[in-house]
Amino acid sequence: MYLPILLISIIFAITFYSSNSVHATSLDSSSSEMGESFPNESSNCVRFDSEERIVMITCKTSNLSEISNQLIDQDILHRDETVEKGWILNAGITIAENATLYINTTDTSWLKILADGETAYPITVSGSLKIDSVKVTSWNQNTNNYTTSQDSDRNGDDVSIGTPRPYIIVAEDATGTTEITNSEIAYLGYESGYGGGRTGLRYEGGDGSIIRGNNIHNLYFAFYSKGVGGMKIENNHIHDNIHYGLDPHTGTHDMSIKNNTVHDNGSIGIICSLDCYNIVIEDNKVYNNTKMGIMFSRNMYDSVARNNVVSDEDNGIVISESNNNEVYNNIVSDSGSGIDIDEDSSENMVYNNTVINISDPSEALHLRDGASEQNTLHSNTLISLNGERISLDGEQE
Repeated sequence: MYLPILLISIIFAITFYSSNSVHATSLDSSSSEMGESFPNESSNCVRFDSEERIVMITCKTSNLSEISNQLIDQDILHRDETVEKGWILNAGITIAENATLYINTTDTSWLKILADGETAYPITVSGSLKIDSVKVTSWNQNTNNYTTSQDSDRNGDDVSIGTPRPYIIVAEDATGTTEITNSEIAYLGYESGYGGGRTGLRYEGGDGSIIRGNNIHNLYFAFYSKGVGGMKIENNHIHDNIHYGLDPHTGTHDMSIKNNTVHDNGSIGIICSLDCYNIVIEDNKVYNNTKMGIMFSRNMYDSVARNNVVSDEDNGIVISESNNNEVYNNIVSDSGSGIDIDEDSSENMVYNNTVINISDPSEALHLRDGASEQNTLHSNTLISLNGERISLDGEQE
């Protein structure tokens, strides 16, 4: 008689316990999806170096809310009352090895990094940084506007140190990627001298990173890299930067530069220089940059420029001191020269390109001092101002 009652009690207890366990799990899941903060292995994984004014992050994962909750210091990081989900940062940030900072729509729409014209706060990445669907800029509270650095200048060995502005730099020892997607990155970086590393958006590490779908403008250099591999730079609008648009440099390799619109930058639109290799530049629209559209420079090799549309440049596509590259299926129009190959370049293949509306036909395919013998050129065509099609095969200097 007592056994059935005992069994019923046990079944009821198990059912009640299971129900509460499920309820607790769903509460935890709901809390996590809220995204206001990340649970971390330590509540002390954010600290502030008051002397350097740098926020040090060692959390496995964190976001700006987590940083704010741990620091509880309005002078370092606080909400921008004028912008929904806006933040104002009055310090730099260093992301340690194996740590990740997320700046995304979970808790952010716009991150303003303060810059009064004298201080340049960096975001330094030795771990991973994920920026998605937000805006990141400098901000001068004295003028209630972006900080400009139009006094930054570089011309050969001559440089003019510019007004300091915040910048993003991925360290050589970075343990993860820095991925920037669907965001606006603007008014960062300045001329700090050769090797200063404060150009705006700079990758010295972070192999395999992605920059995709962004509006990148009014930086000093929109992009610079050194010795990085496997990056993808795709579907971005890159414009009105003070100096270069895209500048992969010094051993950068295995990079895809695809389907970007690059225009109105203060120097060259896309330049790869100094031992870059396995770079593919394709399907880009490049126009109205101050000097050149696309340049292969200083021992760039085993790389390709194809299916690009280049217009309104002093020089459309330039190959200088570079070897074993392919340039094909490009259209260059309304520029001072079409495709220019110097005497120190060899074993390049240039073919199936169309050059349109070049005022001096001899500049349509400009081969300097023997470049025609050192390189392979065929099936290139000039369409003159009156619409006449002229074969450029075998054109000399």
